[in-house]
Amino acid sequence: MGAAAATSGILNQLQGRIFALLYLQPRPLALEDIAAELEQSKSNISVNIRGLVDWHLVRRTRLAGSRKDHYEAASDFWRVMQEIMERRFRWNVRQVLATIAETERAVGEVAGRRDWVQFVTARAAGLRAFFAAIDVGFGAFTQGKPLDPAALRSPPLVALPRPRQRS
Repeated sequence: MGAAAATSGILNQLQGRIFALLYLQPRPLALEDIAAELEQSKSNISVNIRGLVDWHLVRRTRLAGSRKDHYEAASDFWRVMQEIMERRFRWNVRQVLATIAETERAVGEVAGRRDWVQFVTARAAGLRAFFAAIDVGFGAFTQGKPLDPAALRSPPLVALPRPRQRS
């Protein structure tokens, strides 16, 4: 789990190991128990567990009769992945869509370079269609709705001539 987390771009290896440990426990664990099991310092576990709490992968809980915070892993992977898709990946896609819209506006204001404007506008439209389809897919997934494959289809990319170079 640690190795998979390290390549996810979301969690680091220790966070993956903490999650796996908590997921495989029948009851919540205190920080010092997690630190002892993973042979890490309590402060290192504390810092890394905060990230897991932020991603809703782990939640802090209280046990009756204990003044310590205990932690348990989320067990509904669908909900966890919906949260990650919405907060991480869909946010990135929407940033790309916003940048494409800004580019289209800026290119629309360029005068005197008609061939170049047409070329860039067509390329931006292809990008917009692709990323809009991805956004639709993420939206359906994060809402737990079925995805209509037709919603993902974008117009085929047409090979466009390069703008003429000025001599």
